[in-house]
Order: sequence, then structure tokens, then C-alpha cells
Amino acid sequence: MSKICEYYFAPHSPFAYLGHARLVEIARETNAKIQLKPFDLSKAFAISGGLPLAKRAPQRQAYRLKELARWSAYLGLPLNLQPAFFPVQSDLAAKLIIATQLAHGTDTALALTGAIMAGIWAEEKNIADPDTLASFASRFDLDGKNLLKSAETASVQTEFDRFTDEANAENVFGAPWYVVDGEGYWGQDRLDFVARALGATDSK
Repeated sequence: MSKICEYYFAPHSPFAYLGHARLVEIARETNAKIQLKPFDLSKAFAISGGLPLAKRAPQRQAYRLKELARWSAYLGLPLNLQPAFFPVQSDLAAKLIIATQLAHGTDTALALTGAIMAGIWAEEKNIADPDTLASFASRFDLDGKNLLKSAETASVQTEFDRFTDEANAENVFGAPWYVVDGEGYWGQDRLDFVARALGATDSK
């Protein structure tokens, strides 16, 4: 039986971007199923003591930039440390991903998620802009305008709220966050452990 990885993330997270393609590959190699759960990270911060980037101590902000640069170089993934459109409100992007998953399935939603993440961190795109989001959808032959309409419906908002509530129930306090067999793993640098939990025999 295929194992399941619950994938909690915020589309604007650089660390989610760094881990996204690897998670998809791990799931493919282990025949695991990914449950996409974009959620409201600010609400997790509010109840767990986390702080938005601008309110963190200078030394924490400086170290974050060093870590991003290290991982970008190590993984060979382009990443602008200070993109033009960041901080950015990503709720609409999250709801577009949910709407896409509901209409077109998880694989398509995962592909769109990767494009949105790369948009902010590698392409200097504003993922809060509806037209920009629609253009990402068009890359996969999707009707972006209709999907954006769906993203604004009560049913999609309900899903977004549900994922946020589930994240809080799982004691999620950061993104990305992966859950396998009830065990939580915070951060893309824990993907080796996620791979093992999903049944990989050789992960590095």
C-alpha cells in the first residue's frame, strides 16, 4: 500500500521552494502519495511564537540569507536572496493551488505549485497579482481566469481554512512541513528522513 505524505506549505516560502522538486521526486521513487495542504503560515506563527521575517532579530535574518545561499548553491537551484516581490501575500496563490487540485488533480497542482514558487524566487514575479497567477496556470494549458474564480469561492476558502486548522492540530510551526505516519518533519533539510519514512532504501 502506498504511503502518504501530508505536505504543509506556504507558496511564498523559499525553503518550500528549495525542497519542492525533491519531495515530488521522492514520492515518485517510493510510490507515495502527496496530500497538498497549502495553509496560512501567519496563523501558525501566531499560536506558536513564530515571527514574520521583518520582526526577527538581525542575526537571525542574516543567517537565513546565508542558509538560502548555501542550499541554492548545493542544489543548483536559482534563488534571488532578495526578490523584488517579497514579502508578499500568498493566500490567493495558495487558493489557486487548491482550486487546481480539486479540478485537475494533485499532479497538476504540484506542477503549478513549483512554477509559482520559482516565479517568486527565480523569476522576479509577483505571486499576489492575479494576472501573473493566471499566466502560471497557462503554462500547463489550464484556464487561469476560471481557476482564479474558483479560488475565490467559499468551497476553496473552506479547504484553505481546513488545512490551516489541520496544521495547527499537527503542531506545525513552520514551512515546509511534512507528515508521514503521524510523524512531523520541519524543513526541506529533513527530506532525507521523509524519504526513509516513505520507504526509500537509499537517501542522501
